[in-house]
Amino acid sequence: MRKQIVAGNWKMNNDLDASKSLVKKIIKKVKKTTLKNTRVIVAPTFVNLQKVASKTKGTKVEVAAQNMHQAKSGAYTGEVSAEMLKSVDVTTVILGHSERREYFGETDAILAEKVNAALENKMEVIFCFGEVLEDRKSGKHFEVVESQIKNALFHLDASAWKHIILAYEPVWAIGTGETASPEQAQEMHAFIRKIITDKYNNEIAENVSILYGGSVKPANAKEIFSNPDVDGGLIGGAALNADDFLALVNSF
Repeated sequence: MRKQIVAGNWKMNNDLDASKSLVKKIIKKVKKTTLKNTRVIVAPTFVNLQKVASKTKGTKVEVAAQNMHQAKSGAYTGEVSAEMLKSVDVTTVILGHSERREYFGETDAILAEKVNAALENKMEVIFCFGEVLEDRKSGKHFEVVESQIKNALFHLDASAWKHIILAYEPVWAIGTGETASPEQAQEMHAFIRKIITDKYNNEIAENVSILYGGSVKPANAKEIFSNPDVDGGLIGGAALNADDFLALVNSF
């Protein structure tokens, strides 16, 4: 049975004190809930990763990194490797976020290398993908999404998929206040499951968690998460408020 997941991407927000305060509140609130099949993940900035990871040990809250480099080591100023993340007890990483693609030029080929590096180091990957507004308006959104998934993930052996979480981000709905309708989210998530079935098999497709990422708020989360192929969300702005974030966790 695939997991329901609410993952908070804090992006470039929160200094150390703010990060410790936020995760403390989240841990306290999550502790009072009964989570049977739901994972709660937070992704702070690199400089606060170790401190937040240490605070979540033994709790129901997990920690992920927002990115990592594909190389094991070397002259890559400002970058962080999989081994470095593991050394501070972080074993989940977000890869392919639309902001990494847009602002830092990450291509499908680069992301395939990053995915390989993460899996080789026995890490779990939250893999992001999604179309921009122009693609949606021109009717190319299915084609774009299929291409991003195929180019970065379809070289993997079937066994690797137990370490993959997918996160569909309609880029036009990130930070804009716009949100794909529940019907649009379900339509895309079902399409994603189908192409995985076609490439691998139905068992893999039915067991991979597919998250929706695009202006999810307490007001719309329940309607979006209630769709049969939507397994939770990769959350941006609402993840920076403990009450809002817990409301999303409770939306299931």
